[in-house]
Amino acid sequence: MSGLGLPALPDNGSPRGPVVSLAGLRKSFGQRRILDGLDLAIPAGESLALIGANGTGKSTLLRMIVRLTEADEGRIEVLGEPVRQLGGASLKRFRARVGVVFQKHNLVARISALSNVVHGVQARRSGPRSWAQCLAPKAVREEAMACLEAVGLADKAMQRADSLSGGQSQRVAIARMLMQRPELVLADEPDASLDPRAGREIMELLFRLTRDKGLTLVFVSHHMAHAIGFSDRIVGLAQGGIAMDRRALHCREAELAAFFEEAPVMASAETMAKPVLEALA
Repeated sequence: MSGLGLPALPDNGSPRGPVVSLAGLRKSFGQRRILDGLDLAIPAGESLALIGANGTGKSTLLRMIVRLTEADEGRIEVLGEPVRQLGGASLKRFRARVGVVFQKHNLVARISALSNVVHGVQARRSGPRSWAQCLAPKAVREEAMACLEAVGLADKAMQRADSLSGGQSQRVAIARMLMQRPELVLADEPDASLDPRAGREIMELLFRLTRDKGLTLVFVSHHMAHAIGFSDRIVGLAQGGIAMDRRALHCREAELAAFFEEAPVMASAETMAKPVLEALA
């Protein structure tokens, strides 16, 4: 058991190299090129913040990592899997290893928080016993309760999802993701729909949970304080590629805000020359 009272992750034989390795990634929507030959490597256990102006491909990049959006060109290797070559059952098994937290919480409104968390076990098992807490085996219910406890909502287990606040709903969504027992977590602006206090609490929770379990976290953020405070590394996208790649401890909010204002202007050649090496320093 982990320090959170959750089962330890299984050893799936994942490689010791980068958890995420992207090379020559290209994506267009119509005549508009969003990503143009992007290369990026993310080592195990790192928390990486993706920043950039609207339309620079941040959310698209996350979606391509799990093939919710198809890349036009390029190589995508995640958890040792050649993602673009997967299909059918192999793609389903791969996606079960990646937890995704969206802006929208995507809970089933009319059922309890606990039943929503139980749904996370569908990544590992199927059938009606994963549809609701009243049908779930005892071990599944206990694990779901442990996940709710980990996000501070054990006391809301039997409360209907549509009666929860926005911050509570996102906590349930995170608990459901934990129920998958993921090896990689992708979060697309998980704080975007929340007030400032709730948003910061969600980011603190997500960072702590992934750090405690040794998981790799990649999150998109428009809050520069969150990008600095909850990541090891910040990658900025502009003009179809990486315009900035720096350790978070070397960044300042004002500097990152200027990056948004000047997103079309690429960073210096020195910065562009070390997008991966600096991450491993």
